[in-house]
Amino acid sequence: MRDLTDKELIDELKKRFEQNKSVLKEVQELNKELIEVNKKLENSEALKSHFISNITNEIINPFASILALSKNILSVKKENWKKVFSMVSLIYSEAFNLDFQLRNIFVAARLESGEIFPEILNVDIKHLTESVIESFKFETKRKKIVVKFQFNIKSENDKPFFFKTDPEKFRLILSNLLSNAIKFSIEKKEIIIDTRIDNDKLIVSVKDYGTGISLENQKIIFDRFKRLDSGINSIHRGHGLGLSINKALLDLLSGSIDIQSKIDEGASFTISIPESESQVSGFAFDGNELFFDNDKDFDTEPDTF
Repeated sequence: MRDLTDKELIDELKKRFEQNKSVLKEVQELNKELIEVNKKLENSEALKSHFISNITNEIINPFASILALSKNILSVKKENWKKVFSMVSLIYSEAFNLDFQLRNIFVAARLESGEIFPEILNVDIKHLTESVIESFKFETKRKKIVVKFQFNIKSENDKPFFFKTDPEKFRLILSNLLSNAIKFSIEKKEIIIDTRIDNDKLIVSVKDYGTGISLENQKIIFDRFKRLDSGINSIHRGHGLGLSINKALLDLLSGSIDIQSKIDEGASFTISIPESESQVSGFAFDGNELFFDNDKDFDTEPDTF
């Protein structure tokens, strides 16, 4: 075996150095990936813990109330029908809130699994918004809150205004904003919903005059893995998923959400949604009905269907 020359030895050392450098880089990349995976696992555990702690209040408690109220109704004498009416109203309120919470929970689960996609239709924005307001009528009446709806979109010949977006997701986004506004309206019993079109985008703002949100909480209010000390994300009085779900759904629709708020001066949430470029023929009015296709020009008032 011949001895290596100095040049050959240096070249061999350089070669091995480069190999070691490459291996070290791969190890660093793998370590980085492991850190990311570990972070996702921690977030997943945080979400599970958050979910379980909130599910107790938001599902078990309404069920318990409904069962207790129903049992009391069975024992009420015929002459006390007014008492029955009062309990039936409470049952409706609990059932409505339970249905609303379940919708959020199911959407959250679909978002986590990546099994949710936009389903675009021609949406009657005015009718859908009025439908959402009507669905919360019992809650607003119970808290003596007035909801003012300002529809600042003009349509040709006063025909219904249609906007291409996902009606079910838009309805849930708006419902979450209105639900939070109702929960935290204290001083001035008024909520203002304003709708307009700006640069071909649908702009909807929901303003309340309630407790407001601190600047610190505004930074984490859309993060489902964070707990707020106070504020509109409803951690202590609700499921705490609403605003994080809104953010995720708006991301899905290429939209955005903005907040302006001060403590004890209320909050104003503004969402912006670009119109979808998809070619669709189906129409939707309240985000809950069975959608249909229509190949002809549509000029019929929605309340005739």
